Amino acid sequence: MNKIKCLVVDDEPIAREIIESFIEKTSFLELIGSFGKPLDALSFIQNNKVDIILTDIEMPQLTGLQLINSLSQKPATIFITAYREYALEGFDTGVIDYLVKPVSYDRFLKAINRAKQSLNTQQENKVIISQEKVDRIFIKADNRLVKILFEDIIYIEALKDYLRIHLSEKERYITHSTMKAIEEKLPDNFFRIQRSFIINTKFVKSFYGNTVQMTIGENLPISLSAKAELFKKLGIENN
Repeated sequence: MNKIKCLVVDDEPIAREIIESFIEKTSFLELIGSFGKPLDALSFIQNNKVDIILTDIEMPQLTGLQLINSLSQKPATIFITAYREYALEGFDTGVIDYLVKPVSYDRFLKAINRAKQSLNTQQENKVIISQEKVDRIFIKADNRLVKILFEDIIYIEALKDYLRIHLSEKERYITHSTMKAIEEKLPDNFFRIQRSFIINTKFVKSFYGNTVQMTIGENLPISLSAKAELFKKLGIENN
């Protein structure tokens, strides 16, 4: 498991050392930097990955609030300060927690666990987004960009350096591309039956000998090895 990378920013050396010691005794945390000057911290954040920033608010040069608000990509933030009156303003910036000095380890750990939960939620959301499947491609055909939904493609035919994409008996598009290039973009329901044809298995109507008939009536050649693999993919017993 990768450790959570933490950065400490506080102009008071003793306060900074206390938070550093808390981080070092927490097994899932890693201290990657500690700064007394917020401008130095800002430079570090802009060039390094930081998961959690623990920062004082009232500091020379730049306040903790100004530091966080200056960042386009904000780490999970925990404010640590002696001034309770900053709490409301701090939470308005979307920080995870607000700790008042002197900070106990138990209270520190509670804040860290909140930050950890927030980071896990963000990661889960990123995974969900990355798993969302693209449902279309844009191809250049007849000097224009054409949007084609994968669900509308019946089969794709190779023509040397071009492809003919069949959407129906009458609707077809020819575009400059290769089978390999388009095959990498297609979802799982597409299957290459031989060198020159990729079919959408949802539009398979029947098989006869070494041909597969599509729902638009066209019979396409299929290799023996591809036929066996396609039968397996479709759950067909090859007797």
